[in-house]
Amino acid sequence: MTSSTSPRATGMISFIVPAYNEERLIGGTLAALHDAMAGLRRAYEIIVVDDNSSDQTATIATQFGARVVHVCVHQIAATRNAGACQAAGEIFFFVDADTQVNRAVLGAALAAWRQGVVGGGAVVQFEGRLPRYAKMSVSLWNCFSRTARLAAGCFLFCTREAFQSTGGFDETFYCAEDLVFSRGLKRHGRFVILPEPVFTSARKLRAYSGWKLMAMTGSMLLRGPKALKQRRGLEFWYDRQRQDS
Repeated sequence: MTSSTSPRATGMISFIVPAYNEERLIGGTLAALHDAMAGLRRAYEIIVVDDNSSDQTATIATQFGARVVHVCVHQIAATRNAGACQAAGEIFFFVDADTQVNRAVLGAALAAWRQGVVGGGAVVQFEGRLPRYAKMSVSLWNCFSRTARLAAGCFLFCTREAFQSTGGFDETFYCAEDLVFSRGLKRHGRFVILPEPVFTSARKLRAYSGWKLMAMTGSMLLRGPKALKQRRGLEFWYDRQRQDS
């Protein structure tokens, strides 16, 4: 693994992993990234952006060979941007701390990059038990994602040039920043949603009932676009006390 302090290398990959109190899952996420890179003969780095965690997230990240960047922003767009500012690679992969990327999806992303794609995402599969309502929701999201070519934030890649040209993630958004960023990348060049899936935790979907999520969604719709630009009402994304069942 190449140190992030080295000069920018052609084709070098920077994995940027935002994290807050992820000691239970981040080890598996980082191990999967190392496994996915094995045999590719390409320089890479892993940057974990620790957003003021109170657990062992940073210690575990270091044990898995990541460089830890410390921030205290409690806002996902700003956390991702902070990691990108420290990255040395030509290709940025934004991977959530509860998401595992395998060699198939990584290889497909690199193949798309070699063909001139400026960025993209992948379909999403959830691990473990899913509530019934969530199974249909996931299918609908993947269909929408492929049709609209908008990526989920748990896995999103782009070139350094495209990131800089779009200005990175819009820090005025507390959620949906991944969709806004996808739209910006699409204006810059070709953007794809890969059919190879990434696997992410379903803990958020297990933590809330279908009725609760419907109520949250209804409240957001009533408040309009401004609802996406304030933390209030976004417990699904920012509930720091959430525990998996």
